[in-house]
Order: sequence, then structure tokens, then C-alpha cells
Amino acid sequence: MAQPVLLLRAGLMSFLLLTGSSMNLKKYLVRALHRLQKGPGYTYKELLVWYCDNTNTHGPKRIIKEGPKKKLIWFFLTLLFASLVFWQWGILINTYLSYNVTSSLSIGFKTMKFPAVTVCNANPFKYSEVKHLLKELDRLIEAALERILQPTPGNGSENVSPPLDLELWNQIPLVLIDEHDKDNPIILDIFETNQTAGGNETAMGKETSVSNDTAWSYQSSVDNKTTGNETTAPPTPANMTSEEKKYKLAVKLCSHQGSDNCTYRNFTSAAQAVTEWYILQSTSILSKVPLHERIRMGYQAEDMILACLYGAEPCNYKNFTQIYHPDHGNCYIFNWGMDEEALNSSNPGAEFGLKLILDISQQDYIPYLSSAAGARLMLHQQKSFPFLKDQGIYAMAGTETSIGVLVDELERMGYPYSDCTMNGSDVPVKNLYSQYNTSYSIQACLRSCFQNHMVEICGCGHYMFPLPEGVSYCNNEDNPGWAYCYSSLRSSIKQRQICIDSCKETCNDTQYKMTISMADWPSEASEDWIFHILSYERDMSTNVTLDRNGIIKLNIYFQEYNYRTISESAATTIVWLLSSLGGQFGFWMGGSVLCLIEFGEIIIDSLWITIINVIGWCKGLKQRRAQARYPDAPPTVSELVEAHTNLGFQHEATGALPRDEALPPEPGTPPPNYDSLRVQPLDVLSPDSDAETDTLGCRDGAQHVLQLCHTMDQSLAMGPKLILTSEAAEFPFPNYNGNSKN
Repeated sequence: MAQPVLLLRAGLMSFLLLTGSSMNLKKYLVRALHRLQKGPGYTYKELLVWYCDNTNTHGPKRIIKEGPKKKLIWFFLTLLFASLVFWQWGILINTYLSYNVTSSLSIGFKTMKFPAVTVCNANPFKYSEVKHLLKELDRLIEAALERILQPTPGNGSENVSPPLDLELWNQIPLVLIDEHDKDNPIILDIFETNQTAGGNETAMGKETSVSNDTAWSYQSSVDNKTTGNETTAPPTPANMTSEEKKYKLAVKLCSHQGSDNCTYRNFTSAAQAVTEWYILQSTSILSKVPLHERIRMGYQAEDMILACLYGAEPCNYKNFTQIYHPDHGNCYIFNWGMDEEALNSSNPGAEFGLKLILDISQQDYIPYLSSAAGARLMLHQQKSFPFLKDQGIYAMAGTETSIGVLVDELERMGYPYSDCTMNGSDVPVKNLYSQYNTSYSIQACLRSCFQNHMVEICGCGHYMFPLPEGVSYCNNEDNPGWAYCYSSLRSSIKQRQICIDSCKETCNDTQYKMTISMADWPSEASEDWIFHILSYERDMSTNVTLDRNGIIKLNIYFQEYNYRTISESAATTIVWLLSSLGGQFGFWMGGSVLCLIEFGEIIIDSLWITIINVIGWCKGLKQRRAQARYPDAPPTVSELVEAHTNLGFQHEATGALPRDEALPPEPGTPPPNYDSLRVQPLDVLSPDSDAETDTLGCRDGAQHVLQLCHTMDQSLAMGPKLILTSEAAEFPFPNYNGNSKN
């Protein structure tokens, strides 16, 4: 009999404790929300009135304290000035987020590192070394020029020459474009002598295009002019009119040999067309030659560098580092800083700089590849690759060229002020020039990007740029349409813009500004003995093997012993932004940071009021749903206890007899009344209830439970005949046969 009582006591204790703890937690949260309210009430209107009355910002106080007319005026003024403040704040924040920079120039004096000096020959290869490779190409261009420039037919030398290799010609041919009829231009092949109008290609008929991006007009006569079905000789140049000079020499580029998908690259001069055609053809031929063979066919350092002097210290070709440059062949770099420390310059002036005497061997130039004679040189930073085609200068043969150098150091700010990079690690383009162990530069990035696109689109790499791994250079045999693909890619604005957007400038850069002056060297009075000495030192011969056309003297030195630093700094800082924001707020509203805190406080209070209202609305919705589901009153605690302890007790079902007509209880002690243990539901609690009233039901319930448990312990000790009574309840021992024992 003790076991059911113990279970009953444990169940009551757990039920009441859970109910009381849940109610206390909700009441604590509600009171915590209320304590966060610093205003006098919990409505939006009361909170706004409290803010206007207590804020330190000018204007809101006058709105609630003045009369109706002044209240309206002050409300309008406050709204106007607040709008001006927010408008000015927007401008200031937008200016700050634009991350503008200011440039400052400063001049300093220090011991400066002498720049790296790269010297190359304008001609990439000795003609005597590559003549066997370019023999057929030279015969083709000579025959083509003879047919173009010959004033009368039949006088050419092709009748006694060996047969030409027209297969090489047809891969990338030169053509004449007759533009007498601009709507239907006629394209003439130079080596086809029996052409008719019906057999000629037309730009419209075969859907070919004549590209005029580099257009040129060849204004000389051609050996044959086709009119109708007759082939007639053109008039001589002396009798030629301007209307008869409408011929253009162009390079024909097709996607593959025999294809109708062709384009024509035109030039303003025949010399430009011949040079461009020869470069394309020689590129295809030389791309198949191994690198070590190309280096051997170029100019060697011991033959090119005749004399060297740095300051007061003598030097020679062994102090230069050799690299292979596709445009200029073998190039030699002084003070590159790869294997040794960079040299410092002690003083400005020509006597403290670098002096060189070079032999360019102009008599061994390739006639159709290099139209300029001289030396190509460039000043650049240590460990950077020299891009002579972009930044190099020429030194003329037979002169002494003096180059005075000024140093400009550029210091750019990085992200977010500019899109520059420190070392190129954040650039998405793979740097193909890293194989030279050189530093990053935007020129290297742009060329690497172009080569990557060339490999991706054309299937091979261009001869003028380094190759990615596993890729070969383009040539006419393996890639017949490479020249067409290369020309289309080079003229594509879209591909160019992709590379420009992908590459970045370096944040720190050093630029060398040069002042160049020239004079004839050697003079007529001294050229005999100078050439004798230089010839003897180079060839160990008393015969003069050098002349004015092949000798260049260079003087490279610091013009002034100072440097200029052009550095960027942020035009707007966070200090500037805060002071500007505070100045505008104080000028228009008379406010400060504390006023902003007050404004933030009212926003938080408004959010809490909104949360409380939402919680109240949710609780009301929950109550309405519960009432709709259970229209009758819920069972009391006494009914629940009786249902668990008296097996004969059955709760009345819905629709049974009303409470007033219920059957009388069975004989014996009546069931206990536990109505005093009912706890007030949370839903009837008001937010402003007193703390004592809020927890009264919980405390009363706990006292009754303790008293009930104490009485039950006593009843178990006194025996079954004891009747328990208390203020709260009378609890008999149930008779499991249906009757109670007295």
C-alpha cells in the first residue's frame, strides 16, 4: 500500500515543479524585456514622446513643448535638416568607398644600383649561318618582286632560273588586289600568268574578306592586267594615271590550304607587305630548328662585344649573361643580378658609367628580315626579363651614343585602392617567363595570356613567345592554318580585353628615363688607327676588318645622383570620414556621438516592444486554437488523481448527465478536493502584475504538496484505520474492492 502513495507523491511533485519552472521562466523573460524599456510606457507613442523629451539633439524637444503652429514649424525644420544630414553622409561614405588616391613626388639622394643593361643585334641571325634554311624563301621573294616591279613582260630572269618551290609560296601567298571596281575587287595571284576574269578569285564571290585594319596601297604597275578574257600588259609607270594605280599588295591568309575562308592583310607600302610576309614564312621555318642551333647561328658575345669598361674597372664579354630573344636572337645582359650582387654607382657622370664598343657585322644581315641596322638596347631592373620590342631603343652604327639615366621609383597602393600585384601570385594567368627565373611584369603577363589563347584556339604556340609544357611551335607543315588563326587572334579586341582584364600592374616599379645624344664615331682623323687596333684585338690580324658601318660605341651613366619617388597615399581615411560625418551632424542637428547612441537606444526599445506584441499575439492565437479544440473546461487535479488511484473511478464522457444531476458518490469517505492545488494559467498573467501575485499560485501549490506528503507519511505509520484530514484535502486509503475503510 505504501508503493502507490510514493508514486502519487513523486508524480505530483514533478508535475508541479515543471509547471512552476516553466511559468517562472516565461515570467522572467517578460520582466527582462520590460526592464530593458527605459521609457515611461510600452507603446510606440509613449516611447517616442519620451525620446523627444530626453534627447540631446536639437529640434525634437521643441516639437513636443511648443504650441501647434510652432510644433509644425519645428517638425518641418527637424525633418529637413535630418534629411540634409543623411544626404551629406551618403556623399561622404560614397567618397570614402571610392578609394581615391593622391600622388606625391619626393626627391632623394642615396647610393643607387646601376640598372641592368641588355644589348642585342638588330639582326637575329648571321645570314651566312641560316642561308641554307632560307634559300627557297629568298628565291621566292626575289622572283615575286621581279614580277611585280618589271615594267614590261618577258624581261624577267625567271626563264633561266631553276623552278620555284610554289608549294611554300601557296601556303602563305602574296596577291595583288585590283580595286578598279570597288564593289567587286579582283584578286590576282602573282605567279599565275594566264588568268581571266572568270578564273580570278573575287572577294565577294568566294566570301573572302579584305582586311583594311593595316591597309596599304601598292601604287606601281603589275606585269599582267586581266580585262575580260584577255591578258594585257599594264601601262608603264611613266604613263600611269592615278586611276590606273588602284592595286594593293596583300598577304593572303586562309584557315587551311585551298579553303575559301580567307582574309587579306593589306599595307600602305609594298616594303611593309614583303617584310610581313617574310617574317611569317621565316617564323614557320625557324620554329622547327632546335634552340641550341638557333643560339649557334646568332651573334656570339666574344664577336659582338669588343670592349667594356665600368667606371674605372675593365670588363669583358664574360661579365654578360646570354639569353635567347626570338626577335633579336642572342642578347647579352650586364648587371642582371642573377648570379651576383647588383653593382652600385658611386657618382654621376659618364666616367662612372658603362662604356661599350660593339660590332654588329652589318654585312652579314638577312636582307629581307632586318631592314634596320644597329644595336637594340634596354635598361631595366635586375632579375626582370627585357622586352626590347616594347621598351628598347636603337643605337645607330658609326656613332657614339651617350645615354643619361634618371631613376623614377613608383609605389602604388594595393587593393582596394588599385588593382596591382606585389609578385604576380594573385594573377590568374600562368607566367610563361618564369622559366627564366625573372620577376613578374605586366608585359610578361600579357604575352603569356596571348600564348595561352594561341595554344587553346590554334593548337600550337607562336614562335615569338615561350611555350607551355607539352606544346610545339606553329609551322606550315603541321599547322597549315596557323597564320590565319594567329592573325585573327591578334586582331581580336575581345581576346585582347580578356588579357588586359586578367593581368595587373606591379605595385612597386622602377623606371629609367633616358636622355640620348649621338655623335659620329670615330672621326675621320682617328678612324684609321682605331679600326686597326680593334681589328687586331678581335682577329689578331694587321688587316682592317672593321668599318664605320659595323661599329657602335655606347656610354650609359646616371645623369644626376638623385632619384624621384612617386608614391600613392589614400585620399580619404577613416579619420577623415568620422570627422566629416561628425561635422555635418553637428552643423545641421547640433548632435554628437551620444545623440547617435540615444537614437540607437530608441530603435532597440522599439524592437523589444515589437517582440512583446508578437509574443502576446502568438499566445492569444494559441489560446483561441485550444478553446476551439476543447470547448469544455479541462479536468481538475482531483479528477486526475482519482483516475490514477481508484480503478472504479471513470470520468464522465462528453454528452453525459450534467454536473447538477450527477450520481451521488459511493458510501464511504468522499474523494478529496484538490481544487486548491490548481495553478493560475500563464495566459491570464498580465505584464504589469506584481511579483508576489505572479508566484502566489505556485507557492500555494508547493505548500499543499508538502503538507499532503507529510500527512501521507504519518498515515502509513499509524495504520489503516487512521482518517487523514487537513485544510487542503482529506485523503482516505482506497479500498480496491470498491469500499473505503473507516
